[in-house]
Parts: sequence; C-alpha cells; structure tokens
Amino acid sequence: MKATLLIELLTEELPPKSLTKLGLSFLEQMQKSLADAGFIAPDNTGQYFATPRRLALEFKDCLETQPDRTIEKKGPAVSAGVGADGTATKALEGFMRGAGVAFAQLEKISDGKTEYFAIRLHKPGERLDAVLGQLVEAALKKLPVAKLMRWGNSEVQFVRPVHGLVLLHGTRVVPGAALGLTSGNTTRGHRFMSAGEITLSNANDYAATLEQQGRVMVSFEQRREKIRAQLNAAAGQRTWLQDDALLDEVTALVEYPAVYEAGFEAEFLAVPQECLILTMKANQKYFPLMDSAAADAKLTNRFLVVSNMQVADPSHIITGNARVVRPRLADAKFFFETDKKTPLSARIGKLASIVYHNKLGSQGERVDRLIKLSAAIAQRLNAAGLPTDMGEAERAALLAKADLVTDMVGEFPELQGIMGRYYALNDGESAAVAAAVEAHYRPRFNGDTLPQGTVASTVALADKLDALIGFFGIGQIPTGDKDPFGLRRAALGVLRILMETPLPVSLADLIEDAAAGFEPSLLTHECRIASAEFFRERLRNLLRDAGHEPNAVDAVLAQNPTRMDEVPQRLAAVKTFALLPEAAALAAANKRIGNILKKSTEQVSKTVNSALLHEAAEKILFAEVEKLTPLIKAQLAKNDYTTALKTLANARPAVDAFFEGVMVNADDPATRTNRLALLAQLSMLMNCVADISRLSS
Repeated sequence: MKATLLIELLTEELPPKSLTKLGLSFLEQMQKSLADAGFIAPDNTGQYFATPRRLALEFKDCLETQPDRTIEKKGPAVSAGVGADGTATKALEGFMRGAGVAFAQLEKISDGKTEYFAIRLHKPGERLDAVLGQLVEAALKKLPVAKLMRWGNSEVQFVRPVHGLVLLHGTRVVPGAALGLTSGNTTRGHRFMSAGEITLSNANDYAATLEQQGRVMVSFEQRREKIRAQLNAAAGQRTWLQDDALLDEVTALVEYPAVYEAGFEAEFLAVPQECLILTMKANQKYFPLMDSAAADAKLTNRFLVVSNMQVADPSHIITGNARVVRPRLADAKFFFETDKKTPLSARIGKLASIVYHNKLGSQGERVDRLIKLSAAIAQRLNAAGLPTDMGEAERAALLAKADLVTDMVGEFPELQGIMGRYYALNDGESAAVAAAVEAHYRPRFNGDTLPQGTVASTVALADKLDALIGFFGIGQIPTGDKDPFGLRRAALGVLRILMETPLPVSLADLIEDAAAGFEPSLLTHECRIASAEFFRERLRNLLRDAGHEPNAVDAVLAQNPTRMDEVPQRLAAVKTFALLPEAAALAAANKRIGNILKKSTEQVSKTVNSALLHEAAEKILFAEVEKLTPLIKAQLAKNDYTTALKTLANARPAVDAFFEGVMVNADDPATRTNRLALLAQLSMLMNCVADISRLSS
C-alpha cells in the first residue's frame, strides 16, 4: 500500500541561521535511505518543512512494505578461493560461513578481468514499521550540527532538546523510536496562538492542520514569501531595505508572521545611516525603511518589525520594539559624537599597538607600507598617462586604518572604512581622500562595486597587494577551502580593479612594488612565482565564471599577460578570430609549429637567411611573414587585437602550402636551422595576442 509518509521532530527553538541547512540535510539523508531501501522511488524527492520549533519531512507514495529483493554478495576471487587440491581455502570458507551457505550454493561472476565466487540471496521485503525509526535516527546523526546538546537525565544528543516525534504513514502511526522518543500522531502549534495539543489524523493534511489549528506555517518558503508580501504592503510608497540573509533569518524566527511598523525619534537621523541600519538589522532584526528605491535613498525614522504574533491590537508590540531599539540608537549617536572630537590623524599613533600579524608587524607598520606602495602605484599611473594625485594617495593611505581605533568601529567592525569616510570629511579632508578611506576595502565581495577614482583605486590596490605578498611571504597560502586572511577575495579585487576600471599598469610591476615594502629575507623567488600563479588561477576562474569559453581563456592566459586591462580586449579578439574560416587550420598549424620547435635540439636563429630559402613555398611564407609583421605590430601598438588576428588569418594559404610542400627537418643543417628560424618568426606572429594553438580541438 502506498501513502504519504510524514516525519516530524518537535523541538526547542532551533538555530535560525542553520534552519534551512538542517531541513535540507534531513530531507537528503532520509530520501536516500528510503530510496535505497525501496520504500520510495529514486526520483521521489519529497519536501521538508522547517519552523523555529520543528523539522518535518513529507514523502508522497511511500510503500508500507518494501519490495522483495535479490542481494548479490561478492566473495574472494576463484583463484584465491580454491586450493591446488580443489578444496575451499580459508578465505572462501570464511565467506561461506558468514553468508550461511554451502559450496553448492555459490556462483561464479566476472567483472571482465577477474572471476569471483558470489551468492545471490532472496530477501523478503520488510515493513516500514521495522526500520523507519532506525533510518530516522541514523539520518539525524548525519545532520551538519556544530555543537550538540543533552537534556534531562538522558544521554540523547541533538542540536536542541526534542519533545515530540511523529511518524505517520497515511492515517496510521508507524511504531518507532528516535532520540529517546516513541512515535505518535500528536504535535503542538504556536506557543501562544495554538489551541493546544494537535492530533494529526492524516499525513496529507499536515500543513493545513498546523496552519488552521496550530497557527503555524510549516513551509519555510511560503512563510518567507508571506513576510516579503507583508513588508511590501507595509512599506507603501517607501522601500524596505532588501536583505535576503535577514529575510531568511526572520523567517526562521517566526511560525506565523505578522509585520508591523514602528519608529524612532528623528534626531537620531543625524547619525550616519549606515550605523543606524546596521544596529537595526544586526541587533534587532528590523527592516529599515528608506524614502525611495533609488541608489542614494535616505533612511527614514521608521522601520518594519516581523513579529511572531498576529493580534488585533498590535500597539504594545509596536511600542515595545520602539522602546527596545532606542538605547541601541542612542549608543550609536554617542559613539559618533565622541569619535568626532578626535581627528583621524591624531589616532594613527594607536595603530602601533595593534598587531596586524605577529610576523608582519603592527597596523602602524602596515600603514607605513601602504603609504609607500600607494605612492609607487600613483607614480606608475601618472607615467601611464592616468593623472593621479600622489599626495592625496599617500594621505588616504595614512588615514585608511585610523578608524579601527574609534568607538564606533570597535562596536561595529563591519563599519570600518565607512566610518573613516565620515570622520575624514568631518576633519576637513578632501573628498577624494575621504572616498579612498572608505573604498580601499572594495570590492568586499563578489559583485561589489569598485573604488571610484584613481586615488581610491590606488589605495585599494595597495591594501590588497600588501596583504597578498606579505602572507605569501610568511607561507600563509590558501589551501583547499581554508583562506583565513581572505587572500582569494583580495586577488580577485586586484584583478577586477585593474581590468574593469581599467588601469594601464603591469600586475608584475605592482607585485614587485609591494614586495619592496618587506624585508628581502621574507620574500623568496618561489614566493613571487607562487603569488603570480595564484593571480593567474584566480583570473582563469574569474573569466570562466563570467561566461568566456575555457579554450579562449586558456589561449589568452598561456601568454602570461601582465596588463589586466588588456585581457578583455584579447579575449574579444580571440572570440572573433575563432569564428573565422581560417581559425581552425591556423590553430592546428600553430600547435604543430610549437611541437616542432619544442622537439628541436638545435639553436634556433632569430633571423631568417633569405639566401637559404630554396623551395617556392618557404619563399612565399617568408614573404608573407615579412609583409604581415609590420602591419600586426602597428595594430598591436594601438591595442587593436581583433584586427591583428584578422590580419594573421591572411597567412593561412602560405602556411598550408609550406606544410604541404616543405620538409622542415632537411638533411642539410643550414637549411634545417633556417626553416626552424622561419617557423619561430611565424610562431611569434601567431602568438602575438594569444596562444591560438589552444583553440585547436
């Protein structure tokens, strides 16, 4: 008989930030166990329910009794199972004894290489009653729980105390036990709005019964969407501050959501809105209301509360939440007013007492490095024709970390940089310096905005490069999933700033500038190689994630480009070239040339002796190379990579004719080395933008 299977654990309040992960993991473990046992079809994915006080699963079309099965057990190889006298070896005897069979019951099977003894056992299907409790217990032990709890006098452990277990197959309670509880068909609803104990008469009616009798919306997704709709309705013409992580968290905190609007005194709006927003979101789980949906929207003195109580008169909830948030905002105001009394420049000395890393010195020493590195980067930008105020770059680097010793950042570390900008403007610093103090942390995450302006870009590059080179120097290189110092994020930030701004400077030069800030003994040659390779791999992943073809990315990166601002143009050129009818043949030819030159043991000359050209095809190819070289060089000088590769396509007839009619490895040494020199020149021309051999399938 098939029916819906319901499993529910009634618990104390579960960790809100882990709720969906627990629900999904529980679903995954039980789905696999039930499917492996034959109670449900492999494609029966089921669904999970999760509220602050329960984890539940539902599987439609679950069998009451699993199908009969034939189990095959493989034993030792035939060669190892029978001795020279034809009798069973001890290995085979042990296998037969463990399986409870005689020699006559054994079969021989082969995996294509080796023949084995095996047995096939017919196993009648078990009832769900016999195994469900064990399957649930086993699944719960595999949930991703960082810390387990014990409760009462038992030795049972789970993420939170569990008070009820429901195992229901259709209308029938499935006998079983898990976490020290025996199964039943009763549960509880909302702590305050429920009618009391609820009897579940049918597994199909679980969600509807809990909502009608228990005032609980068991579906996490439906609860979240109801909250979103209520927030939209309550905001009206204003906009609630969108935050998916906060929305998920409040969804995990309530079982029957209701959204109410509250407010605070307008005088608090004198505090930077980032401070008010952070304290409302992080400490109170409120949704701030903005005056519009624009990017420069201003915070209003109103906010939305997601309550777990739906009441006719919510005035006590509204006033209570307004009363609770007021001290938090008062603290933020106090920190802000107190911090403004001391200029950032007067705080720099305190950075000497803050350890950045025990092998890399203090924050004060780091600031000294940032000043020098920012000056070096600004100098390079100026030399590249991108005007950058070196004095402002140095000033921004000097002040960049000063807000770390303010009261506000001490309370809210997430505001570092942001508060630095406010305090810098309060101190009378220039707009460019203040902006750079904030933006030097950007991009903070994937998709974050980049620093705007050359001063901000300069200090942001310095901050990230100093961290990367320093930590690589002391051997703190990210491995696997471990990246405690955020070096992958820093490398991606450097690449994005150089590539998307764009900035016409060499990454290799910037790495050397950063290395100059450390003691020579700290940075080995291997460290520089490792850091360059680290950047290259991050760039490869960045470009592939952006949707570029892997072979095009490999073609460009094979040339180890150091100017990141040129990479997008090179990729675009390779993409266009790959569509040309000549592309495949030239890519294959380039691959062939590379192999010939790689295998050659002779010293290849940089010049071709035209007097040693005998065959018509090699003379034509030489003439073509001579004609195309100045054209392509002129196009490269203008960074016109697409035209350069299109020009290269003109060489295809000459290249094809050469390989059809000319023997490169001629018997005459002079002729052979001359032809190798011609191929070397052609190879340089072909690889002027990217290694087009990587386009060859």
